[in-house]
Amino acid sequence: MAPGGLSEVGGWVIQAGLAGKSETAMLAEFCRRSGAAGLPLARAAVIIDTLHPVHEGRAFRWRREDGGDAELIEYGPTTDGEAAANWRSSPFFHMLETKASLLRRKLGDSSGFPQLDALAAEGMTEYLALINRFARTGVLGEMDCVYSYWVTDRAGGFSDAEVEQIAGVMPSLALAVKCTSLTRIAGTLVETYLGRDPGRRVLGGRIGRGIAERISAALWYSDLRDFTRIADQVEPHQVIPFLNDYAEVAIAAIHDHGGDVLKLIGDGVLAVFTGGTPEAACRSGMAAEAALRLGLGRLNQRRAFEGLPTTEIYLGLHVGEVFYGNIGSKDRLDFTVVGPAVNEVSRIAAMCRSVDRELLVSEAFAAAMPEPERGRLVSAGRYALRGVDRPQHLFTRDPFAG
Repeated sequence: MAPGGLSEVGGWVIQAGLAGKSETAMLAEFCRRSGAAGLPLARAAVIIDTLHPVHEGRAFRWRREDGGDAELIEYGPTTDGEAAANWRSSPFFHMLETKASLLRRKLGDSSGFPQLDALAAEGMTEYLALINRFARTGVLGEMDCVYSYWVTDRAGGFSDAEVEQIAGVMPSLALAVKCTSLTRIAGTLVETYLGRDPGRRVLGGRIGRGIAERISAALWYSDLRDFTRIADQVEPHQVIPFLNDYAEVAIAAIHDHGGDVLKLIGDGVLAVFTGGTPEAACRSGMAAEAALRLGLGRLNQRRAFEGLPTTEIYLGLHVGEVFYGNIGSKDRLDFTVVGPAVNEVSRIAAMCRSVDRELLVSEAFAAAMPEPERGRLVSAGRYALRGVDRPQHLFTRDPFAG
């Protein structure tokens, strides 16, 4: 490769990062341009830790024989089992232990690293690993560096000048990958902790205190039957997995039918459906309730088989106008819904215990339901709800309806 052959590639990387290209697109184009400049790449990967409820990090891998595309691999924790063993036997772990930033290995005889021996068996001749570390103020969670490796199958491996040029351009690629990853992390975190639609609104700039809009929505409030009793009886370390199992079923049902979860309040879930019209929103709420019962059946069967406590979910559904937006102080805001309808749906859910029903819907919700769904509801009686001015006529699903 000619001297300075990657200088133009480095300039392109900066522009790609500013343009917000994905990590896979950046790596694939980086490898293509590097190859055109004379760099004999056969394999490459860029790896960065992330801040995610499930994934520990993301790897972007390129192989010349794959036609020029790069692939994304999301991996879980590397602290236990086979994943931990693979990590501790990797060149990157060795580099962290020795505080090295560059590792270069000719491939052929045993290298001491199983991953490199596998590359040698595929005909690769040299492996170059780099770690580009962030300053302490740039660390987010475990995301404190960008790992990369570069492999060739050219006889004799990389030249010293090629290694120097890869190491010289890598900070630009690492910075571009970091910027893209931070944007993704921000989106993941706000949607995970605020809800999908509120998260998108906040990232879209709806962060002013007191900014709220009046919307019509179907409201969902659910909680667990006998949660306090169960929590008192089980071992403390079982309480959080118990809550997670039942929250997973409820949230999946809501999300799968277009709803947004706004709050998890202990064992309670507050969600909204805003499907264009009250009729569409209520239909989505009832479809989510049906999915919830199916999911609960499977979950309770599994937990009973494992000797774990089981329960059911009480659910109240209502429809009405609410204020949807930012509420709170200048130091702590919450993107949520407020209004009398929110108070009413929580009272309806609480009434499930008194009348021994797993589902209760308000008269307004029942009236908004389209036919034939409305015909599958039957009266559960008229009740006074705490904090609500007038008694409410409540309905439940007809157990004999088809």
